[in-house]
Amino acid sequence: MNTTIAKKFLLDPRVAQAKAHLLQVLSEYQEVITGVRPPRVEWRKSYEEVLTEFGQLRGAPLFFSYLGSGIGKGPLVELEDGSIKYDFISGIGVHHFGHSHPAIVGALLDAALNDIPMQGNLQQNQKSVEVAKLLLSGATRNGARLEHCFFSTSGAMANENALKAIFQKKEPRSRILAFEGCFAGRTLALSQITDKSAYRVGLPSCMSVDYVPFFDVERPQESIKSSVAHLKRHIHRYPRMHAAMIFELVLGEGGFYAGTREFFVELMEVLREHDIAIMVDEIQTFSRTTELFAFQCFGLDPYVDVVTVGKSAQVCATLFRDEFNPKPGLLSQTFTASTSALYACDVIIRGLTNGDYFGPEGKIARFHDYFADNLESIGRRNPGSVSGPFGFGAMIAFTPFGGNPEKTKKLLYELFDAGVIAFYAGRDLNRIRFLLPIAAIDFTDIDAVCGILEQAMVGR
Repeated sequence: MNTTIAKKFLLDPRVAQAKAHLLQVLSEYQEVITGVRPPRVEWRKSYEEVLTEFGQLRGAPLFFSYLGSGIGKGPLVELEDGSIKYDFISGIGVHHFGHSHPAIVGALLDAALNDIPMQGNLQQNQKSVEVAKLLLSGATRNGARLEHCFFSTSGAMANENALKAIFQKKEPRSRILAFEGCFAGRTLALSQITDKSAYRVGLPSCMSVDYVPFFDVERPQESIKSSVAHLKRHIHRYPRMHAAMIFELVLGEGGFYAGTREFFVELMEVLREHDIAIMVDEIQTFSRTTELFAFQCFGLDPYVDVVTVGKSAQVCATLFRDEFNPKPGLLSQTFTASTSALYACDVIIRGLTNGDYFGPEGKIARFHDYFADNLESIGRRNPGSVSGPFGFGAMIAFTPFGGNPEKTKKLLYELFDAGVIAFYAGRDLNRIRFLLPIAAIDFTDIDAVCGILEQAMVGR
């Protein structure tokens, strides 16, 4: 059979045996990771010294005292101080398959045997082609007209590339529409869109943004009318000046608020009337709702022009219609993705699409309901402790103790010390959020995390 040297190498039985042996050894060491474990007292001093040194090197301390050891088991992860914790924030959504998942480790071993660690702009390996086709196939299966996929090394860069392609297509339009409470990124341009003034302190203004109120579940019809009215006022005030509107279908940093199909369609119809591009930011929502893409979950396939993905996909990418394909030179990067990220992405998407994760009865919906029920039960047993829960799919949040930001932050640190890693969200940072490692958990993990959560809240 005619084949490349590389394929012969990877198919060599010795390589397969070595890979299988490594995964077996990993499995043996994972057997002792069975639950939460406190730090080793005798390691605490040296651990804190390394954390302090790293904080000085990077210019600011880490939010949590987290330095991973390099091994875990599903939702559980070991730190360098010997502790084991439940990671229910997944590195803010990156570790969708948890820690040391055998399929992911196997993919990383395959990637390590490749010739390059990073895919460069001039030179791409075959896996780039395979993953691009996989992403586009998943994105277009319900009829969305997304023909192109451009890789990048961060979600922010994926959004930057999306905006560049849109602005070039819509030249000379220069304004952007976005939702109140949105998060688009922290680059110079994206910080102008992200609705948080603290991320723009000291930065020059480089983009004009007009905000539209997000959906309010407490007053749905009134909310839709209000948002549409705001959108029309912005368009009327700046005729033919808006290039695009960015849609977070579930506000991430803004507090895990979800919209509805009716809400989004009403806005998108207005945008279509005025030739304003529709950009969907799926950096956080990708693979976390009841469909692979959140826009599919809301039935928005006919409307989307540009879609960005990242986080759980491992690779970050901008997907776009052919009419937004930019002129040569606009999109170009030294690195487009790491080889390991591409191999991991391949395994992740295939694992999710071939597994029982999506749909109204899929694992994502079942885990969401089970976790939400647990949070509601904690609230009933401890009046005033839990408001919510909020969120959609694998994105779940609640507001503790009436929404006091200081109490919320204090609770996060107490949870960390007790063995559960979560994070905050909301415009006032008063909400605790979880991004479930959906391919690595079962109901007993949710029970354990909620037990630790309730104990921490009751003990306050």
